[in-house]
Amino acid sequence: MDASDKSQQKDAFKKEFIKKIEEVSGNCLADASVLKQYQALAELVMEKISAEWAQTNMQYNKQPTKQVYFFSIEFLIGRLLNSYINNLSLEEIVTESLDELGLDYEAILAQESDPGLGNGGLGRLMACYLDSSAAMKMPAHGNGIRYKYGLFEQRIINAEQIEVADNWLKNGYPFEIRKPDKSVIVKYYGHVHAENINGNLTFVHEDYEPIMAVPYDIPIMGYHNKTVNSLRLWSAEPIDGFDLPTFNQGQFLYAVRQKSEAEAISQILYPNDSGFDGKLLRLKQEYFFVCAGLKRIVSHYKRNNSNSVDGFGEKICIHINDTHPAMCGPELMRIFMDEEGLGWNDAWKMTVASLSFTNHTVMPEALEKWSVDMMSKLLPRIYMIIEEINRRFIEELDLNYPNDPDRNHSLSIIKDGQVHMANLSIVTSHSINGVASLHSKILREETFHGFYQVFPERFNSVTNGVSPRRFLMYNNPKLKNLLNESIGNEWETNLFQLKRLLNFINDPVFYEKYNAIKLSNKSQLADYISRRIGLHVDPTSIFDIQVKRIHEYKRQLLNALHILYLYNRLKENPNLEMAPRTFIFAGKAAPGYYYAKDVIKLINAIAELVNGDNTVNTKIKVAFLANFNVSLAEKIYPAANISEQISTAGKEASGTSNMKFMMNGAVTLGTMDGANIEIAEAVGPTNIVTFGLTSEEVSNYNKYGGYRSVDIFEQDPRIQQVLHQLVDGTFGFGLNFQSIYDSLLLYNDPYFVLKDFNAYTDAQNRVDHLYRNEQIWTKMSITNIAQSGMFSSDRSISDYQREIWTVK
Repeated sequence: MDASDKSQQKDAFKKEFIKKIEEVSGNCLADASVLKQYQALAELVMEKISAEWAQTNMQYNKQPTKQVYFFSIEFLIGRLLNSYINNLSLEEIVTESLDELGLDYEAILAQESDPGLGNGGLGRLMACYLDSSAAMKMPAHGNGIRYKYGLFEQRIINAEQIEVADNWLKNGYPFEIRKPDKSVIVKYYGHVHAENINGNLTFVHEDYEPIMAVPYDIPIMGYHNKTVNSLRLWSAEPIDGFDLPTFNQGQFLYAVRQKSEAEAISQILYPNDSGFDGKLLRLKQEYFFVCAGLKRIVSHYKRNNSNSVDGFGEKICIHINDTHPAMCGPELMRIFMDEEGLGWNDAWKMTVASLSFTNHTVMPEALEKWSVDMMSKLLPRIYMIIEEINRRFIEELDLNYPNDPDRNHSLSIIKDGQVHMANLSIVTSHSINGVASLHSKILREETFHGFYQVFPERFNSVTNGVSPRRFLMYNNPKLKNLLNESIGNEWETNLFQLKRLLNFINDPVFYEKYNAIKLSNKSQLADYISRRIGLHVDPTSIFDIQVKRIHEYKRQLLNALHILYLYNRLKENPNLEMAPRTFIFAGKAAPGYYYAKDVIKLINAIAELVNGDNTVNTKIKVAFLANFNVSLAEKIYPAANISEQISTAGKEASGTSNMKFMMNGAVTLGTMDGANIEIAEAVGPTNIVTFGLTSEEVSNYNKYGGYRSVDIFEQDPRIQQVLHQLVDGTFGFGLNFQSIYDSLLLYNDPYFVLKDFNAYTDAQNRVDHLYRNEQIWTKMSITNIAQSGMFSSDRSISDYQREIWTVK
């Protein structure tokens, strides 16, 4: 673009923006608030996207293109305005125009709320896959729930997690379009009876409680390619709105009961399911978005295929992300049979051909199960179909494997009074995949071994990936510019091109530029920490970071206990030779997960102890950053030196934060678990720091015993001191961590924290020595960036496209 064209575009944009400010605020530019500036910019951007969105949809409708639909309970999409502006190739026009108008672009972007549509890796993965599909011009769309209040906003008060409502919609959301004309009815409760209609056995659902599912569509824009796919989110609303006659009779609470019960379905992500009502609400949610999404997909397919469902299985892919959408199988069967008049065999063939399933856990106790009593009452027709699917499946097993009745029963979808959703997903899908090589191996050999024996051809493996646009180009623009300056910009559409960085692996000039960028990113994060929690940290210290959902198997506890051990060493020897280190944590614990909340409380107690002690706080500091979300993640990843990926081996399916850290030059400190294994293969053993038990060793201990945490405690004075500090008043009057102490000793340390403690300490010592040699550390960091192409979600989507969905 020459200077004249650019000047004309900027003049046109400024005129449009000023006019839009007047429309949205009723004020001139000088009097418009930053919020109104954001709303005006967002509306302008949406106008530019809408034409391309309509064109993309028209193209998909005209061409017999196979469509993919991701069904997921989470879509953690993050802020979109900056992403849209970059994808439209407008970043220079917008930023320079706003600057010339005297406006702060970063302050405008900060007005956007993070959509409360997910919690962790599950939702972030789906957002990455939507991004990559659009970037690759592939027709793939999302289907989920429009949560009014998301999961929760996390605050830390007196070292404890406090949950408050995440009111992310308080100022509206400019990137969604409500489509009430495409609403559908979702039916709960009631009774089902069979009728013979025109010689066909027909099932009729009566006396049900209807809920209106109203869709909101969000555009998912491809990178510089005019492709705009859709994320459809469903909001639950009452059929009749407000019961005015009952209200006028003075029965105020009863009048709003139906409205409240309906809207509760889409109020929050993951309601606390420790009680019956919470479990019931979760089950309602899972059927809600499955039923609504499939009804509209079938309706849309018929409209473009002569009002017929013929060929549905060859032209539509329904991809189930974990087991929350497991009812896609029986719901598709219900639609095909009860609404389209197909027989069982034809409906079954199309259902299995359409469905594919990604599993995200290896732990049997984490696999979803629902009470038969609850499901049969809430979803009578769906439960009938599940019963019949199971009856036919077990009958076929008994016929083909007559000498293995115990194995056959273990694969039953319905057993012990529960419906096993992973089993349902496997039986109703033509493909089941794990999300890393080790994870897929464990699924085949352990978790789903019986199913693998029956359906070996259905099992696949696709290693997760993350969006290089969101987690490298947009959140680390200085690094992006250095990469373009050094190796050109082909890597932006093919991340494997980053391998060309290896040409600079010993270049001192490149080292200097790269390290300056890393220090700048660390300084920005240090400023954020200072503003957010009032803690001043040294940007030249090692930024040692663990950010992820708080869970026992992810072992934030191991990290915390090591910090306490390091504190003890520094108290004994304040002159201990070591590189100064800043330990940074972030992550939420589920509201009902009290042990995880205790771990958060312990981390914050250690932070208060360390940060307030002048004899150690020049060497180590600890920061827990509340309310971890995508926007905070975008500040953290570019600043990281160490990526803590320390889950108990064999427990983490894949991990994706490890990939985001790697793309930004952090060195992984981790167990050989999940995708850490593939990262180690990519970068080589000298560019990663690994430690701890292998997955086979963990599996053997769990199967055969032989591990006694008390033995380690009795033999290691370091561990004795650290564990005693949990309960001896070290953290102040009345503050102790008996539950954690008991878990490690009384309950034999189920996640092998003490078993791996010595190896972890040794690994941390190796990190310290490596970091103090700037040349070695920089080389490790650059190598990680250079080898991160494998972990792009573009590569993941290509694998799905080729191996599972067969989309051309």
